[in-house]
Amino acid sequence: MSDYPSLEGLRVVLVEPSHPGNIGAVARAMKNMGVSELALVSPVSFPDEKASARASGADDVLANARVVSDLGEAVADCVEVIGASARSRSVTWPILNPRDCGSRVLEQRPQGPVALVFGREDNGLSNEELRRCHYHVQVPANPDFSSLNLAMAVQVMLYEVRMQSLFDVSESPAPQWQSTHSPVDDGWDELPATAADMERLLAHLEQTLTTTGFHDPERPRQLMVRMRRLFQRAHPDRMEMNILRGILTSVDKLARSRNRGNHV
Repeated sequence: MSDYPSLEGLRVVLVEPSHPGNIGAVARAMKNMGVSELALVSPVSFPDEKASARASGADDVLANARVVSDLGEAVADCVEVIGASARSRSVTWPILNPRDCGSRVLEQRPQGPVALVFGREDNGLSNEELRRCHYHVQVPANPDFSSLNLAMAVQVMLYEVRMQSLFDVSESPAPQWQSTHSPVDDGWDELPATAADMERLLAHLEQTLTTTGFHDPERPRQLMVRMRRLFQRAHPDRMEMNILRGILTSVDKLARSRNRGNHV
């Protein structure tokens, strides 16, 4: 796990979860994202076999979960409290989107514990509970169907925190999680083809297309210009260049064989 940044100090707080299965699903989402600290405010039923069943291997998160009687106790030692809310409030409150929330969590975590607070499955957090939060965070879901399952909401938030931590320069960067599109990107398994490789490929391609009759040098129709654009846009690596050259060589052999047969 040394390649993964630690998210120690990030706490997920569930306020009065009504279904133990949701607690288990949240524990699974937490473990997926490398978060282990769970606090439960007056859960209807916990511990519970349904929570363990839904945790699907995240039993350690459940075993270490702390059960408290009110939100204040759950976040008393936190330097930042961020509450999930899908509703607009009469008093404007600082609001984060999930991506900015991820950045905010990482900024504040070195100062002390940070809590992400999620409310009841049926009606979320109360106004009083939301006023205890420094920020509210909202998922930009479909406005016609914006209610997320509790575990889904937790997963979205923790995913954004994790993605921010993977690319945060203050952490140990994880280049294996960088997007890789072509040989010029870190992590590609072959060296990029050189400009000379490209010229040899295009010369070979033009020769083969002329041999097969597909290309008429007297009426080029910008064919080779477009083929150049295609291959340069693709950024093939050296192995791919060798494969392409091998394919052209096989076509050359077949064309010569057929030409000899036609002259017999």
